[in-house]
Amino acid sequence: MKKATLLILFFISIFCTSCEEVVDVDLDTAAPKLVIEAAINWQKGTNGVQQTIKLSTTTGYFENVIPTVSNATVFITNSSGKQFNFLEVPKTGRYVCNTFEPVIDEQYTLTVISNGTTYTAIETMKSIAPITRIEQNDEGGFTGKDIEIKAFYNDPADADNYYLYKYEYSNKVTSNYYVDEDKFFKGNEFFSISDDDELEVGDKITLTHYGISKQYYNYMSILVSIAGSNSGGPFQSPPATVKGNIINTTDKNNYPLGYFSLSETDTRTYTIIAQ
Repeated sequence: MKKATLLILFFISIFCTSCEEVVDVDLDTAAPKLVIEAAINWQKGTNGVQQTIKLSTTTGYFENVIPTVSNATVFITNSSGKQFNFLEVPKTGRYVCNTFEPVIDEQYTLTVISNGTTYTAIETMKSIAPITRIEQNDEGGFTGKDIEIKAFYNDPADADNYYLYKYEYSNKVTSNYYVDEDKFFKGNEFFSISDDDELEVGDKITLTHYGISKQYYNYMSILVSIAGSNSGGPFQSPPATVKGNIINTTDKNNYPLGYFSLSETDTRTYTIIAQ
């Protein structure tokens, strides 16, 4: 019995020792790519004059700090050639314009010049149908016991419309994004819906609807499917590279990441109530 016990202890000690071995994973790091976050959003009821564009670069997987890009030239022009300059908040990579003029169905051109390279993109500002009402259902989800929130709107019948929905939850660090097209509800009332089966009375939801172009809809469809609904948003580091609409005019093969979009938006904040 003593010998058997000693043998068992011996093998356990070997097993535990092997479990403590540190394994170093050698990951290849690609050359940094420029990331351009150029989402021009015009909230209904505001003048939309203040807009921000962010410049950064990709970095190593295990890095905690995202490198920002300073000293770039950033501006947007409309179809009449009027230029809106974005000036950097020093050493932040955030470029701000306080004189932008948002116009629905207007075509805009983005220009970013950084380290001698010019990047451009063309996009049209799209409108959004206003949110008409918000409904709470305490018998939602697959179980019929989850709290569910729907935000309704009337889809315009005179055009093909594409939507981006963003849901922010007070009980979560991450946000959820969804895309939709009016193919099956054109000209009718429709809604976005929450996707949080842990909502409780007192929790707050901030939901935003964006009017987007068909091209941006296609781009976001890919990003959302790659990132997943619980990833913290489509602008976190995805497991694959998705090409946006911004072109490197100096070297087309060395394209940046990100997208130039222009959306009218409608936002509501809702607090879960006891029913």
